[in-house]
Amino acid sequence: MIPYLRKCRNLTIHLKPVFDSDIVFIQRFLHNGPDTVEELLDRHVVKKEKSLNDEEEELLTRQRLTSTRREALALYRDILRATRFFMWPDSRGVLWRDVLRENARKEFEDARFEKDPEVVTRLLIGGRDAVQSALEKLAEKQRQQIAKERDGGEGR
Repeated sequence: MIPYLRKCRNLTIHLKPVFDSDIVFIQRFLHNGPDTVEELLDRHVVKKEKSLNDEEEELLTRQRLTSTRREALALYRDILRATRFFMWPDSRGVLWRDVLRENARKEFEDARFEKDPEVVTRLLIGGRDAVQSALEKLAEKQRQQIAKERDGGEGR
């Protein structure tokens, strides 16, 4: 095994014969690295992507915007679906469903022209979390209400 490792560790380069009968070998260790600075840079520096023209850059930008636009529309639809479960009135007599839909519409309109991708992503994540949290709280309250009704019905 040790001779095999020594064999793998060394790199032997065959050069053309200096004379007809002479063959020259140069032994170089692999860990010595590249011969020139250019070779070193070619191996280890990240190469710049090929330059895109303006049309290709605009297309990529549109695709990114379309992606976040799709996510925003999906979130808005999820909000509208989730508000179907809020059918009781608030203190003014307005259904919570309508209040929540109105607030969601206002939030989306306020952020409509936001261009910063970091801000848009933060808004989308916050919106998803809020919808999920509201549905979890609603489900928990319904479970408690069902348990209360069962306990009250069995005690009769």
